[in-house]
Amino acid sequence: MRRFGTLGPVNPEQHYIVARTDELKEFIKRVKEGRYIVIFAPRQTGKTTFFQRAVATLNADDLSYFPIQLNFEIYVDCDRSEFYEFLTKQICKEIDRVFQSRGEKPDEALRHFLDNAQITNHLSMMEFFEQLQRFLKYEDNWQKVILIIDEFDGIPTSALQGFLHAFRHTYITHATLQCPHSLGIVGVKSITQLDYDRSVSPFNIQDDFALSNFTLAQVEELFGQYTDEVGQAFDPEVIESIHKQTGGQPFLVNRFAQILTEELDIPKTETITLAHFSAAHVQLVDENNTNLTHLTTNIRRNPRFENFLMRIMLYDEGVPFNLRNELVNELATYGILTRGTDRMCKIANPIYLYCTLQAFKPIVNGLERDYFPEDTDGFQYLTDSGQILMDRLLDNFRDFIARVGFRILQVPETPQEFIGQHLLFAYLDQFVSSVNGAMYMEVPTGRGRMDLIIFHNQSKYVIETKIWRSERHYADGKNQLAAYLSTEGVAEGYYVVFDHRETPEQRTETETINELMIRSYVIPVVQERPSSTIEH
Repeated sequence: MRRFGTLGPVNPEQHYIVARTDELKEFIKRVKEGRYIVIFAPRQTGKTTFFQRAVATLNADDLSYFPIQLNFEIYVDCDRSEFYEFLTKQICKEIDRVFQSRGEKPDEALRHFLDNAQITNHLSMMEFFEQLQRFLKYEDNWQKVILIIDEFDGIPTSALQGFLHAFRHTYITHATLQCPHSLGIVGVKSITQLDYDRSVSPFNIQDDFALSNFTLAQVEELFGQYTDEVGQAFDPEVIESIHKQTGGQPFLVNRFAQILTEELDIPKTETITLAHFSAAHVQLVDENNTNLTHLTTNIRRNPRFENFLMRIMLYDEGVPFNLRNELVNELATYGILTRGTDRMCKIANPIYLYCTLQAFKPIVNGLERDYFPEDTDGFQYLTDSGQILMDRLLDNFRDFIARVGFRILQVPETPQEFIGQHLLFAYLDQFVSSVNGAMYMEVPTGRGRMDLIIFHNQSKYVIETKIWRSERHYADGKNQLAAYLSTEGVAEGYYVVFDHRETPEQRTETETINELMIRSYVIPVVQERPSSTIEH
């Protein structure tokens, strides 16, 4: 039986796989046109799987093309001479592999050429490919060499410029037997990011190819393969929730599926429900899988990232998605930021948003014992039937902020302007864990919003948070929340606004908007420690 795969490239014999039919068709079309194509995307987005399938399709459909696959990851610590020495061996081995896969052997002339090949620099590499072309014939025509290089980022710095110049020269000369006929470069960093001497890129003939995350239809296709083989169905809301939470990121989609189909011990006769989804979500965000470990490692690389990411998440004004900005460019390369429909930065998916908040949340903020009044615990905020008394829970949070006063300024390593959201996240996270619920994030349309979703005992609770901007923004936020509740089929919503003004006004009010109950809180946030307290 096939499985959902997360460990490297997947194949249709062992794994459920998204066909990406349209993308493959477009990629192969460009290859046949002789384009020099680049695919740059964050790690674990399916790049290697995609081009391996493209090569397999070419091999199966048209023997007039001769695809050579290379991987530069192993060259990351090599110098230029070592790179070209081992590149020669790798190319020759790959040519032998292609012949073997076709049930053929190189003829004597080609065998002699390969046995004596020596590539020592970019010039001898050009000569190698020019000569190679003359040994490859299919019926009465020359075969067209397709060269695809994975993990291109591993190329030694000393070899990069000459390597790119060589293939640019091959491309612009438009030789009858241009070799390679088409070139595919696959990696994480773009050509411009690899252009270490900061000069104009020598590879300005590249044809960028975008490999996007899975669409909802593709996630449905992926899960449908499992249902067809095993017979276990997914509630449509589960598939929609997985796509929404992951943004279609291939690793996260498949990891969700692994947990649901292999690790939660759900009987195969049962439909996978939203309750199962919530349990899988808790497991996924709590584990140290490679994708989320890379995420937290990358967002900690630069101390400026925390402030920058929090502004993107919490401020109405937004941050323009400008790849010429160093911070935007780096975070987009890691797959953390993406371009919103409004041309502003947005966090790539709600799971990354949740884990970003976890990464920047202090392990201990010093206020945990003050969350709830003495002799109380989280279960006092549940009804006898297990429903959360959300108004009482948030009333207590409002009172907690008032109780601790200036002490919120002492929470370690937390920018003051975001302290309200940090504390609300930590408070609800502790409560949800204590009652065995699940909490996750939503990224709805509109900047400056951070929606927390709590799922407990088959019920969903929506809490939207914002920073105070004006009366108009405050009123608009209520209407936005009401519209969002309608799409989610939830009758009640909670709106928490943190007020950082010098003279804030605390409010708690409940109203009905479009037949939906909205309970709103404006919570003052202390700006500075009182001078009288400092003197004592």
